[in-house]
Amino acid sequence: MTQSETGSAGCGQAAVTGPAVEVKTAMVGFLKELKNFQSTVKSKLKDQEEKIAMLHAKSVAVDRPALATAAEQEPPHRKAFAAYLRSGDDDALRHLQLDEKAMSTAVAADGGFLVDPQTAEKINGVLRGASSLRAIATVVTVEASAYDVLVDQTDIGAGWADETTPTTETASPQLDRISIALHELSAMPKASQRLLDDSAFDVESWLAERIADKFARAEGAAFVNGDGVNKPRGFLNHPAVADGTWAWGSLGYIATGNAGDFKSTEPADAIVDLVYALGARYRSRANFVMNSKTAGAVRKMKDADGRFLWADGLAAGEPARLMGYPVLISEDMPDIAVDAYAIAFGDFAAGYTVAERPDLRILRDPFSAKPNVLFYATKRIGGDVTDFSAIKLLKFAIS
Repeated sequence: MTQSETGSAGCGQAAVTGPAVEVKTAMVGFLKELKNFQSTVKSKLKDQEEKIAMLHAKSVAVDRPALATAAEQEPPHRKAFAAYLRSGDDDALRHLQLDEKAMSTAVAADGGFLVDPQTAEKINGVLRGASSLRAIATVVTVEASAYDVLVDQTDIGAGWADETTPTTETASPQLDRISIALHELSAMPKASQRLLDDSAFDVESWLAERIADKFARAEGAAFVNGDGVNKPRGFLNHPAVADGTWAWGSLGYIATGNAGDFKSTEPADAIVDLVYALGARYRSRANFVMNSKTAGAVRKMKDADGRFLWADGLAAGEPARLMGYPVLISEDMPDIAVDAYAIAFGDFAAGYTVAERPDLRILRDPFSAKPNVLFYATKRIGGDVTDFSAIKLLKFAIS
């Protein structure tokens, strides 16, 4: 090979080598950019997968029942109230911004606290279930210190007329106002601090049961026999007159015809007379009210055909019936005795009204009875007769 041919060959090799190097460099750059792109795509895919996993976890958490203890699930206001009852810690109550209508706002003026809704429901439930006149009377909730009832106990006059005779003025109705004052009913149960410190002890249930029992007994007695002085006025506290001379402001009575007992012959006649002494418009919703001893005597009575006047309820929870009318057993009614009004019969929904405020206040006192803690509970309540024609009494007397 000549020198010229060698030079030509060298020049040709250089021409081939130059483009190959550029292609190689371009491929390296392309592969690098592809790798970066793949890394970016993988990173974004990973982010998306993590977001999807989080959303899935949240959706599952919503559907899945909470694996929390009863204490963790307990509403904040109940925890705060329980803490106050156990230890007197009212910080949580102060910091809870609860609606006052929920009956759990701190009352700064007197240091008391409204019972939380759950406890209040328990107490009211026991009060309604107790053998009290509350079960058949009208119960109203008021925010004021008294409840006024307007009663129209007269009638409008009327007369016949023709086309030519001038119409004369007739009598106008008269309205009476009966004012039921609200009085303070209180109870003060106590428990040892050690008992309150026991985490397994249900403070709210204990407090509700103790207060409900006390309130039910106190108000039940007042609705029947209360004198109206710092307590409701009972229906037996009003004057009673023979039904033939009855007038508004008193209760009419029927006498049994025997002092301190029913008549020896046809004793059931007094019950029949009592039922029909009540106006027809009241009888459809009327109830008998008597205590257990009186009920024991009455349930032995039979009519002229030998059938018992008394019939027990057919289903659980149904009251017994006397001559077809429900019987409320109230132990606050007097026993059968001379001149005693041991049986009442009437439409108590029309005849007696219970007025109460919805709030129940609890004041914790750890000092007065150490090592016990006192709980001073108060409730405002009143009651009185609002329709004197709706209730009749049976007097165990000759006349």
